[in-house]
Amino acid sequence: MNPLWKNTEIREQLKVITKEIAPDLVLTNAYYLHSIFKKWMTGNIWIKDDRIVYAGKEMPKIDPSTDIVNLTGKFVVPGYIEPHVHPYQLYNPQTFADYSAQHGTTAFLSDNLTLFLALENEKAFSLLDQLNQLPFSFYWWTRFDSQTELIEEDQLFTTKAVGEWLDRPDVLLGGELTGWPKLMAGDDQMLYWIQQAKMGLKKIEGHFPGASEKTLARMRLLGADGDHEAMTAEEVEMRLLHGYGVTLRHSSIRPDLPALLEGIIEKDIGVFDKLMMTTDGSTPSFHLDGVMDLCIKIALEAGVPAIDAYLMASYNVARYYNVTSLHGVIATGRYANLNILDSLDNPVPSGVISKGVWLKKDGEKTQSLPKIDWSAMPDLSLDFELTEDDFQFSMPFGLEMVNDVITKPYSVSVDTNNGNLSADHEESFLMLLDKQGKWRVNTLIKGFATNVSGFASSYSNTGDIILIGKNREDMWEAFNQLKLMQGGIVLVENKKTICSVPLPIGGIMSNLPMEQLIEQELSLKAALKERGYTKGDAIYTLLFLQATHLPYIRVTQKGIYDVMNKKTLFPAFMR
Repeated sequence: MNPLWKNTEIREQLKVITKEIAPDLVLTNAYYLHSIFKKWMTGNIWIKDDRIVYAGKEMPKIDPSTDIVNLTGKFVVPGYIEPHVHPYQLYNPQTFADYSAQHGTTAFLSDNLTLFLALENEKAFSLLDQLNQLPFSFYWWTRFDSQTELIEEDQLFTTKAVGEWLDRPDVLLGGELTGWPKLMAGDDQMLYWIQQAKMGLKKIEGHFPGASEKTLARMRLLGADGDHEAMTAEEVEMRLLHGYGVTLRHSSIRPDLPALLEGIIEKDIGVFDKLMMTTDGSTPSFHLDGVMDLCIKIALEAGVPAIDAYLMASYNVARYYNVTSLHGVIATGRYANLNILDSLDNPVPSGVISKGVWLKKDGEKTQSLPKIDWSAMPDLSLDFELTEDDFQFSMPFGLEMVNDVITKPYSVSVDTNNGNLSADHEESFLMLLDKQGKWRVNTLIKGFATNVSGFASSYSNTGDIILIGKNREDMWEAFNQLKLMQGGIVLVENKKTICSVPLPIGGIMSNLPMEQLIEQELSLKAALKERGYTKGDAIYTLLFLQATHLPYIRVTQKGIYDVMNKKTLFPAFMR
């Protein structure tokens, strides 16, 4: 990716300034937010291709091809920036961007983990290059650990592989540091990657839920620049005290933003210009209420001054990540990423211009983002069969769900020998199965549901297969349906499919528009709730069963893993 314009393009832009040629688009009488002055200004915005070539009092040369739009009575703000996106939560980067743009979010800083685990760098970079051609701004972060226990992690996370990501100019940060305990315990390889990122003037994002002041100070010395895990105003204050960039979170499993802002205002922490906001990889249906526009709305309702609320979702992010030359400012030389509002109280724009392209006008969608070619992602081909031996569940203890995502050990007391478990309790069979069919981990899970008979998912932290259920025949059938779908999530009862979410892109992502995917997700969640799933977000339960950045016990490729003591309690069975 090259964010700079070609010499010939710049020469053309200069001719617009000298009025030798006309711009493509002129927004007249624009009442726009100037991020530097933190004031509203009235003027005319000239746009050539994807760039603002002028914003001020003057009018350009006009010719018949110039699109002139009078914005009298409207408010113009910079396109919103989502600084912490996991763009694989059933959706894919293109479909989520297409949906987000209609809500005014025109730039993402995205996690690379799914692409990093699934593809060699060359193929992953080809996807990034395709995404860069869209009228949307994609930036990335690169991981330094897998946030689980992989069998061959040291062969994936190499200095060469990580370094190639850090060399890309569209990679703005390293992290998030889910593996920070290893770093603090003396992992010099991770420290080397952090130093390499710092040499490239990139940020390092932490992952420090509940961290003490001492931990925050130590991680700051090790190179962490920011963190998005503050859960109280006091934790926000402590991070600011130690010079962290602080991103306030409002997500499907941590909808913290209203309480955080209430506390910040009560404590009179007058530093809105140092704060950012994120939806942190929420599942599809959460976004029925919006993306960054939702965060701005919450900020406005909490009493944050309007200018600060809008800049928290635009300029503050651009300034923190050193990209104000391209984003977050309505001024000469920036990308033409603009939101046109009918009212300051409503951050959902009636008009969206992204890289100079109208994606929404007069409240109507005018263009979808072009689709990209996902063929580089390997298809999920489960070319093996399950056997009776695979359904042996004789573990002395299992995983008990404390909430959506945290699991602790418990002693198994139910009889697991006949292949059926009673609906009178919350215990179910759980199998993590290698997508290549080489190994499996069998245990029980308590607290998932009382009446889920057969359930299979290729959506997981690593893309390996999760099987859950009360009845092994229905679990088996769910696996077979998953094979036919070539990936997805499926719920089976009495050997019949109740509902499913196909995920044909690598078995991890849907290719459907967000609106259709949301319908599928809501149907699945409703069916699980009817069968006794009582937690908040089943999709996150699937994603984090393997996640070793959360306590206390996890099911991983290596087996059942004790997070606190950093050891495998029961190894995986080779098939």
